[in-house]
Amino acid sequence: MAETPPARPTAQPTAQIEAVGRGTVWSLTLAGLTGLAAAFVLLVEKIALLTDPTYVPSCSINPVLSCGSVMNTDQAAAFGFPNPILGVAGFTALLTVGVVLMARVSLPGWFWWGIQAGTTFGVVFVHWLIFQSLYRIGALCPYCMIVWVAAITAFAAATAHNVRTGRLPVPARLRGIASYGPIVVTVWLVVIAGLIVIQFWDYWVTLGN
Repeated sequence: MAETPPARPTAQPTAQIEAVGRGTVWSLTLAGLTGLAAAFVLLVEKIALLTDPTYVPSCSINPVLSCGSVMNTDQAAAFGFPNPILGVAGFTALLTVGVVLMARVSLPGWFWWGIQAGTTFGVVFVHWLIFQSLYRIGALCPYCMIVWVAAITAFAAATAHNVRTGRLPVPARLRGIASYGPIVVTVWLVVIAGLIVIQFWDYWVTLGN
């Protein structure tokens, strides 16, 4: 009697990438790539400003959209060194995670806790910077705003994945909210845009005159 050939084992990496979801993979990858690009440009601009105090950053467009006004504040070096250094390091790590997931490599559960911790720190720090920009500094940095969007997107993607997999202790009846991640991010960004419009309304209305 002929022996039955053994069943071919299911490739764990493929199962992992399907469990994570392509939306999550792409969100993390694009957030990492976009955030890294913006943070790198900010770092280059900051170095140029430190080298030459008269240098005008490329993103200093008008009194409101003015990177120079933001870069010269204490908030721009919240931990004693330029904030873009944190961005370059953090978004490089995030982009690496995205590329690894695209390569269908399985990541252990504890690693996802690390991603959650990193993106949570990033989104909290970003919102502190948003508050400082709007209500303390009174100016906006266009490249910084790209970083804001990237940090929020990464946090939403990581959180939604950890909610779906049950890592985050969310009641089962609320786990369906994770499926509306893009809508949540869109509303989130619209609220921030609304705050920007309100805070600088006196300037915006002058542009039409």
